[in-house]
Amino acid sequence: MMIEETLRWRFAMARTPSTMLPLGTPAPDFSLPDVVSGQTISLSTFADKPALLVMFICQHCPYVKHVQEELARIGRDYKDRGVGIVAISANDVEKYPDDSPENLKKMAETLGFTFPFCYDESQEVAKAFTAACTPDFFLFDAERKLVYRGQLDDSRPSLPDVPVTGKDLRAALDNLLAGKPIDPDQKPSLGCNIKWKPGNEPDYFKQA
Repeated sequence: MMIEETLRWRFAMARTPSTMLPLGTPAPDFSLPDVVSGQTISLSTFADKPALLVMFICQHCPYVKHVQEELARIGRDYKDRGVGIVAISANDVEKYPDDSPENLKKMAETLGFTFPFCYDESQEVAKAFTAACTPDFFLFDAERKLVYRGQLDDSRPSLPDVPVTGKDLRAALDNLLAGKPIDPDQKPSLGCNIKWKPGNEPDYFKQA
């Protein structure tokens, strides 16, 4: 592997945790295009859903690649259980063309995503959620108050013996749908930092 590719891989693998937005925070409104259907997706798209899961992911990140099949399974498993789900990618596509809308569409179609996959070109939606990494998860209740933010499970690309199960996020989803309390002791998600456009980095971003 060339030196440039090695450096880029190491940067992409920078371990960045969630900001852990305070529980109870209202869901920010947004309006973004779905890369597959071309339709505009907003908070009101899910008005009839008792739960809303917002996932910040992308195509190139090794942390996302590690769990992408589970993300697709979650979409299938909770589609008919009243959970609205939307995935969003906010990466700078000039420096990371693998995360272009065209490649996001290919990813969604290959994995069989049953939920919209939106492209946040301005990165303002990612900032509104204080999204920091890929993957980053935000679960809101019927009143669109934040009830879970944190990791999918304990699996990591560097831990091959830890299976990808989605247990942490699934537990939060199941408890929310059952009207049970969600454990507030939540572990941050961990992944590649969102690739902010030069000069567009939010205050909460710290360069690795």
